Amino acid sequence: MRRALLMLLLLALPMAGQTQIIDENGNTPSLAPLVEEVSPAVVNIATSGTVEAESNPLLNDPFFRRFFDAPEQPRQREVQSLGSGVVVNADQGYVLTNHHVIAQADEITVAFNDGRELSAEIVGSDPETDIAVLQIDAEELTALPMADSDSLRVGDYTMAIGNPFGLDHTVTTGVVSGLDRTLPGNNGARLQSFIQTDASINPGNSGGALINLRGELVGINTAILSRSGGNIGIGFAVPMNMARQVMDQIIEYGEVRRGILGVRVQDLTAEMAEAFDIDRNDGALISQVTPNSPAAEAGLQAGDIVVEVNGTSIPDANAMANAIGLLRIGDAVSMTYVRDGETQTTTATVADPQSGEVSADALHPGLAGATFSELDERSPLFGQVEGVLVTDVAQGSRAAEYLQPGDVITSVNREAVDSMAAFRAQVEGSERLLLNVRRNNGAFFVLIR
Repeated sequence: MRRALLMLLLLALPMAGQTQIIDENGNTPSLAPLVEEVSPAVVNIATSGTVEAESNPLLNDPFFRRFFDAPEQPRQREVQSLGSGVVVNADQGYVLTNHHVIAQADEITVAFNDGRELSAEIVGSDPETDIAVLQIDAEELTALPMADSDSLRVGDYTMAIGNPFGLDHTVTTGVVSGLDRTLPGNNGARLQSFIQTDASINPGNSGGALINLRGELVGINTAILSRSGGNIGIGFAVPMNMARQVMDQIIEYGEVRRGILGVRVQDLTAEMAEAFDIDRNDGALISQVTPNSPAAEAGLQAGDIVVEVNGTSIPDANAMANAIGLLRIGDAVSMTYVRDGETQTTTATVADPQSGEVSADALHPGLAGATFSELDERSPLFGQVEGVLVTDVAQGSRAAEYLQPGDVITSVNREAVDSMAAFRAQVEGSERLLLNVRRNNGAFFVLIR
């Protein structure tokens, strides 16, 4: 009998005088056969690693410590974490989990429900979707088949299996409570289109399996919405179609080679739609286009409203970010947009974000170790400020003393810079540099001699 029918029988009201619900064969309906079938593919993940220890700067001063007879502060501290994972390829030993589960790991141990404990290697991870791929060397593995998560509907039954609070292979059930959800601040993940479920998810479930009643993997459990840290019936999973695209790139390249289009977008509200004199309030409103970007070359302009990408409707800015953020460098993207009330189409080619990067070593010795590029949608400050983006800083370099990846340089020697050309013009030939640096929600000046 189909498992979906079993679930319906579980929900059926017993007739008068009945003490239990049974099927036509006289069996009590149960999800136990399904749990037994899928559990070998769900693993527990234990990690250990070291991170830089935070301490009072005064305690790092040897004179201060000597005066107050204070002990020397440790430079690093050990961290451990528990999470879950899912075997998705038995032949190659690939395991899917969350990026935040293994982000600080030096050692990773994967435990199976048959008692085996194996070391795992990180194939690659992607913080923007919170997905990571591990690999283990083992035989007789069981992998879960992957479902088409786009076919999910609100109300579909789901089952979550994982390692909450260290309780091995805990099983909870529920339904799909919502689709295409976003969760601000979710471990830094920028691309979000979560499955919401009321199947109980708790700390330690991260990276575990969300499956349907066919035993197929529909999502990777990743987060909960809770004030206390415990489950209140609102959990989130990365949909399998998104996780699979990320996994394929990680397996092929060891990383996600994410391209850029060169636009900043925002939701089209009813008020904005009225201001633009259009009779719709769905779509992604372009607020900024980076000069010389693929979007600029395709003819897109600020004020255009993108309503479709590669044949998929775009209801809001988050859908636009997901549609572009999952494309590979070099992919062609067809866009339908509305301008001045007229619907138009154009095609752009997703660009390599590193193609426009410039190493600062040749620009100024004080910037040695830093790499800069045009400010684009990789930065959360894109569209809010003008400047150049710090894309990379070599550890231990001169630039690492005052710059971090993600910083935006808004002015040099008190002259505003809104492009790489303006930045280069101000930096080259200058003996000293007075930089105005924007970092997150703050800003500061740096003087380089």
